[in-house]
Amino acid sequence: MDWSSLSGIAIAVIGILIGQAIEGGEIGSLLQPAAFVIVVFGTFGAVLLQTSSKSFIEGLSMLKLVFYPPVDDRQALADRINLWSHFSRKQGIFLLEPYLIKETEPFIIKGLRLMIDGTPPEKIRQICAIDMHFYEIQQRNAARIWNAAGGYAPTVGILGAVLGLIHVMENLSDPSNLGSGIAVAFVSTIYGVGLANLVFLPISNKLKVLIQNEMKRREMLLNAWSSIASGDHPKIVEERLHSYLR
Repeated sequence: MDWSSLSGIAIAVIGILIGQAIEGGEIGSLLQPAAFVIVVFGTFGAVLLQTSSKSFIEGLSMLKLVFYPPVDDRQALADRINLWSHFSRKQGIFLLEPYLIKETEPFIIKGLRLMIDGTPPEKIRQICAIDMHFYEIQQRNAARIWNAAGGYAPTVGILGAVLGLIHVMENLSDPSNLGSGIAVAFVSTIYGVGLANLVFLPISNKLKVLIQNEMKRREMLLNAWSSIASGDHPKIVEERLHSYLR
């Protein structure tokens, strides 16, 4: 669990509620189901319209990474790379098959398989670089839905405010309904701006960092494979790995 993400949302919400209480307002007045439905469904409807359903679903599934980010396994990965390097130096790169069988990550399996098959270093770099390029595009397209939601939410909040004011105008003859209409109008704007700046955009930025970290991890693997396939000494491979571990 990434407690910084959970704490960030909690601090933001608590700050708004405390501010509302300090001003003498009712906290319950911020709870408007109609405003919430308008902003959330309107925002994600607009996001779904601009993107493919596959990217939309993948983007939603990436939400869990904000609270349960991938474990930083670069050190353990560097240790495995050093094993591959020393083994290939002593026994030959074509005998790395036992290490390949132990791997479960498709990208690592691909790289090791290319080395074992005797693929030239420049071809390994070329093939894996293409794989990395399209992986990054796929991940960024999925994460972009949160950035889009952050852009649409304030506008949809204003739309909810206008709908609330229309409801007020329709009930001018009935003062008992004026309060609820005005509440929906203003709370819709709060939901739109609040969700955009306190939830959607921070999620988008955090996912961008996680994607960048994964690309650095894959770059570390790619450089190691090219170095091992070139016959570099294990010490050289190890020194290059240190740059990624700092």
